[in-house]
Amino acid sequence: MTTLEQLSEAISLGKNKDARLFAQRAIDENIPPAQIVDHALVPAMALVGERFKRNEIFVPEMLIAARAMKEAMTLLEPRLIAAGVTPKFTAIIGTVQGDLHDIGKNLVATMWKGANFRVVDLGANVSPAKFVAAVQEHRPHLVGLSALLTTTMPAMIDTVRAIRASGASAVKIVIGGAPITQQFCEEIGADGYAPDAGSAVDKASELVAAGAIDSPP
Repeated sequence: MTTLEQLSEAISLGKNKDARLFAQRAIDENIPPAQIVDHALVPAMALVGERFKRNEIFVPEMLIAARAMKEAMTLLEPRLIAAGVTPKFTAIIGTVQGDLHDIGKNLVATMWKGANFRVVDLGANVSPAKFVAAVQEHRPHLVGLSALLTTTMPAMIDTVRAIRASGASAVKIVIGGAPITQQFCEEIGADGYAPDAGSAVDKASELVAAGAIDSPP
């Protein structure tokens, strides 16, 4: 196996020490950091997402893989920045106001990072106004809204309306969480629904591939 294949395998299996070891080895072999990300980290996290959707692994395994990816990125990020390499697309994500749950949101954020998106994580209990301010500041291509409680679904409606009313017409809004459905997504005017973290990557990639978000709003 090549070093990149070993790194990819270490991440998908959640082996932190091996992920760091092979990331450093790839750097020592003078493999460009962007190539390491594109040919090792991204495929690894894509595999993790697919296995999760097939119920071959569950949330704990996803979290372990995410930690392994972060170990590799700790070494790669400074070199990416030094080389002037930045993700092409930016996403903002947060759990809506009144909802303090963040495990699902954190998984999606990690998976988006693994798919080479720049992710601005606003945390939990985020007001519509804070989402709007973040959209205006970071000019993202995507906004991810999470809600675990049925009682906070109205806050998701308010947030979608606030973002639309702010004039950010080009930004795409993806929603998810335990009580969320495709029907609800259509009713509130969001652009995509993701039932899990793996699907959230697919939905984001689908919007990008379709050319629906060529540039920030």
